[in-house]
Amino acid sequence: MKASVPAWLTSTWEANWYSFQYFLFARFLFGALCLLGLVFPGQWNVQLALPPSPTLFTLFILFLLLSGGGLLLARLWQKHFNFQLSLQVVVDIVLINSLMVLAGGIESGFGLILLVSLAAASLVGQGRWVLFYAALATFSVLIMQSQAIVAQGADSGSIVQAGFISAAYFATAILARLLGQRIMANEELARRRGIELADQIHINQRVVERMQDGVLILGHDGRIVRHNPMAARLLGLPEAATHLESCTPPLAAALQNWLAGYSSDSVFISGAGNAELGARFMPTGSSSGEVLVFVEDVERIKEQAKQLKLAALGRLTASIAHEIRNPLSAIGHAAELLHEERRGETFDRLLRIIGDNTLRLNRIVTDVLELGRQKQARVEGISLRPFLVRLAEDAQSVGQWPPDVVRLDVPPSLLLCFDRAHLHQVLWNLIANAVRHSSGKPGAVQVRAAASEASGRVDIAVCDDGPGVSEQMRDQIFEPFFTTHSLGTGLGLFIARELCVANGATLVLRNLAPGMAPGAQFVISGRCDTCL
Repeated sequence: MKASVPAWLTSTWEANWYSFQYFLFARFLFGALCLLGLVFPGQWNVQLALPPSPTLFTLFILFLLLSGGGLLLARLWQKHFNFQLSLQVVVDIVLINSLMVLAGGIESGFGLILLVSLAAASLVGQGRWVLFYAALATFSVLIMQSQAIVAQGADSGSIVQAGFISAAYFATAILARLLGQRIMANEELARRRGIELADQIHINQRVVERMQDGVLILGHDGRIVRHNPMAARLLGLPEAATHLESCTPPLAAALQNWLAGYSSDSVFISGAGNAELGARFMPTGSSSGEVLVFVEDVERIKEQAKQLKLAALGRLTASIAHEIRNPLSAIGHAAELLHEERRGETFDRLLRIIGDNTLRLNRIVTDVLELGRQKQARVEGISLRPFLVRLAEDAQSVGQWPPDVVRLDVPPSLLLCFDRAHLHQVLWNLIANAVRHSSGKPGAVQVRAAASEASGRVDIAVCDDGPGVSEQMRDQIFEPFFTTHSLGTGLGLFIARELCVANGATLVLRNLAPGMAPGAQFVISGRCDTCL
């Protein structure tokens, strides 16, 4: 997305028209002053080296009308720039030559005024057509002087003077052309740099607005100069917030302590909802001495560190599980051979213990290796109600869930963007856990789904009427190898959450609504608006 730029940087075309209008206004002002000098010669400090005459008066009236008309035309009809500029230069040449004729020829000095007009036209037109203007002015001067020689028999000095003025016209034109080209190059460079700077500012603003950390620019007195949306959310800043002291006193106190040198650059403060936040101060280096503050959610940082540790642990356990599988298979095979000898009840009981624990270890190894081999999710739009009905029928057919224990409350037209195999594994695990911890009565486990049009997401809640999850266990429930079941591996919920993350979804443990029986509620929140 392209950033907006100042009006003076919009285009060279617009800059040319602005300069042309100023040029026309200056000519109109010049004509008005000259006309006032003719009408009120004793009241204005504008005096011409010509006696007032009807011809001179008519000449300036025409010049004033043409200048004013040109100014109006340039404002209302911004087309054919070179034609309009050339027309006004021709008007100047005609006026100056007429003044020279009325004043007695080239010796009057009026020809020098045309140098100003040529230079201004060259700068306005940025060097285009400037040599044509100089040639036209030279041609008109030479024609006028030739007529004067034929009619009045002017001396050779006037011819030399006409030559000098003509040379001055071309010299002015060439210098103005070079200067105009330099100005045009500088304007184009400034325009490009301005656009690049505006684009960079726009990109920086987009980045700051979407940062996961809060960013504030503060004055020494705690005045809020600027902040991003995340800072407002973390600190609970109202939209009209102008000063830290009135909306977040902890940060205001930390700022003053940092400015006084009583604290380090990083401090911990409490934010909105008593959330623990980390604040880092640093000077912006600006002349106003403003302070840049980064505000971080400490819980999010802890969660990221936890995820990094879990990822490292997953890689470690996967390598260990691979090494365990071979000796574990040998132990299981040896136990089967010993079981065939039938040496007594005590011996069989010990072999059964070996076999059960071997199967449990093998299940743990299988889960760990499967976690390390998770394939990329193939997301598709899944109709939830038929999918869940089929899942319940399959589970009941193999005796996994007692009949009527699981009750479905899913709208028929609800879609979820998810990998079909991943969703089967996640819901199978969640519903199996809910059935195991429920009372076993009909409807003890409920699977509910609802869509939110505002967020474009679908929530699938798996609830049971069991004892629920204690507060002490809530922080550990999704950690690997944490289990409350003697035969569990502790990897089911961990793998389920990882599969949800791979599909752009979340899996969280939520409290049941007030008034409901105690139990656990696991909620999957996934996309329903687009599956691309």
